[in-house]
Amino acid sequence: MVSSAATLDRSAAPVPVRKRRTLLFTLPETRWAGAALVLFLLALLAQSLGGPGWLWWSLYLACYATGGWEPALAGVRALGERSLDVDLLMVVAAVGAAAIGQVFDGGLLIVIFATSGALEALVTARTEESVRGLLDLAPDTATRLGAGGGHETVRVVDLEVGDVVLVRPGERIAADGTVAAGASEVDQATITGEPLPVDKAVGDEVFAGTLNGTGSLRVRVRRRAGESVVARIAALVEEAGRAKAKTQLFIEKVEQRYSVGMVAATLAVFAVPLLRGEELRDSLLRAMTFMIVASPCAVVLATMPPLLAAVANAGRHGVLVKSAVVMEQLGTTTRVAFDKTGTLTRGAPELREVRLLPGAGCAEDEVLRLAAAVERLSEHPLASAVVRAADLRGIALPAADGFSAQPGRGVSGVVEDRRVRVCSPAAVDSPRGGPEAAAVVADLQERGDTAVVVLCDGRPLGVLGITDQLRAEAQAGVAALTRLTGAAPVLLTGDNRAAATRLAERVGITDVRADLLPEDKVGAVRDLQARGQRVAAVGDGINDAPALAAAHTGIAMGGAGADLTLRAADAIVVRDDLSAIPAVIALSRRARRVVTANLVIAGAFIVVLVSWDLLGSLPLPLGVAGHEGSTVIVGLNGLRLLRSAAWRNAVPRLGVGGDGRG
Repeated sequence: MVSSAATLDRSAAPVPVRKRRTLLFTLPETRWAGAALVLFLLALLAQSLGGPGWLWWSLYLACYATGGWEPALAGVRALGERSLDVDLLMVVAAVGAAAIGQVFDGGLLIVIFATSGALEALVTARTEESVRGLLDLAPDTATRLGAGGGHETVRVVDLEVGDVVLVRPGERIAADGTVAAGASEVDQATITGEPLPVDKAVGDEVFAGTLNGTGSLRVRVRRRAGESVVARIAALVEEAGRAKAKTQLFIEKVEQRYSVGMVAATLAVFAVPLLRGEELRDSLLRAMTFMIVASPCAVVLATMPPLLAAVANAGRHGVLVKSAVVMEQLGTTTRVAFDKTGTLTRGAPELREVRLLPGAGCAEDEVLRLAAAVERLSEHPLASAVVRAADLRGIALPAADGFSAQPGRGVSGVVEDRRVRVCSPAAVDSPRGGPEAAAVVADLQERGDTAVVVLCDGRPLGVLGITDQLRAEAQAGVAALTRLTGAAPVLLTGDNRAAATRLAERVGITDVRADLLPEDKVGAVRDLQARGQRVAAVGDGINDAPALAAAHTGIAMGGAGADLTLRAADAIVVRDDLSAIPAVIALSRRARRVVTANLVIAGAFIVVLVSWDLLGSLPLPLGVAGHEGSTVIVGLNGLRLLRSAAWRNAVPRLGVGGDGRG
């Protein structure tokens, strides 16, 4: 089982750092929004310092032009399709504000909406790049074997079902297929999420984009390139991303009705008095006052500052939430779906125990000493777990000579004139192992451990039980989420059922779905959502990306995760601390309560000011003061969530630390 293996690359062709940086400056939306923000700040500075009016008015108007032309154009096009866009109304309200001297209010509206559009464009572009990076996992060419024993290099897209390709040590597998000849260990964490390389022999299935170990394989192609699992993962992420792009903030869901009502009311406020003989200037002033006090500036600020403050607060505590939309959605979670490896576990193997076999004639430490002496020369992940366990016990390791490795079977060497083998149970002849060894192996595997047999001069001494490390905060985090959402999380994993069930029992999860491919995880998430659940999917590998994209909210564990996973996720636990998940969900719920309170405040101001303007004679300065006052009040109320105390107070009864630690 344990063999010398090359260092395995589990990353998904990440977007280069330079490309990530330049992307921010190449998108037209980000350039226009940046220009509008700079012009707005310059105008505000000139106005505050008492500069000439023509200067700061020119800067404000330039801000209007750079940040408002695109939503205005989109709004005009929407009108052509018989749809009223609130962005167009914001531009009209900004122009109206400028027309009666309130140019600052209009500039603020322009900057808010331009920045929002830029962020949406940036996220979309980065997701598209990540999908293209995933497709680069599979090589462009493959070595196809001919019937006469010859071989040729062909494009992967030209491979047909039934072709046999040669996969050399350290190469990525070019196509989904089955092993026709050879044996090796294959790292397929990018597809199934399994933490350790899997032994592959004749008849076993392999996937495109996974990494071959030290053996040579001949693989018979079962699927064409466009139908491979890795290609389907990319398609699933794109499909789910397009669907999720339609998600909107609550206030945007009512924008159409509000927009129609506001336009109709403004026209009526202007036209009715004019028809009754009122002066044109007075009617226009009343209409502009109405547009100012009825404009949703305070409503927008009622929504955004609490959510953005919560985003910033979560970021200081190790959780990167990608947008205000995501922060709003997190608080509606009713069920959490966890991946296993790298999420509930550390993704690193550890030696759980050493089982002695009858007639071993030595202690556990001696068995471990001999095994670690040989494993020290191997690069396999299981080997590092054995050596690490010996180091922790303070065992001095002797030298090993004559080291050899057999891919998929194990390693061996001479230690103190004795031939020591550390291998898979399948590599041990049953007469040598005996029923005792078989029983121990079966017991360990039933518990979900990986069993490794240690032999000395052909005689079995013991069996090592190796498992993945459970996160220290996993049990408390699962319990906190159960109390917070009212339902225990579900476990979705590509690992085997025995290992998944064993781990689920340790953390308090009863709903276990194992042996899942990425598309199966998507199906499980959609099944939960079809039952009315709002699912937050948590994972760390490329195989989790489609499920994260399909879920109501996707959360990636660890800032060093696969690039596509980080792009597909809506939130990233950068500090790799599981207990931060219930904390950020609780913070989101608090932010939603603040948003509700702010909407009530903003709505009350609008109702009072609009009623005054319609039923009486609202002075313009008083209308502006009331409008600005409501904006300041809701803004300050939302910014309270920037305080660190807001993070601590959001989770007083969840059983996790106020700083996000378990």
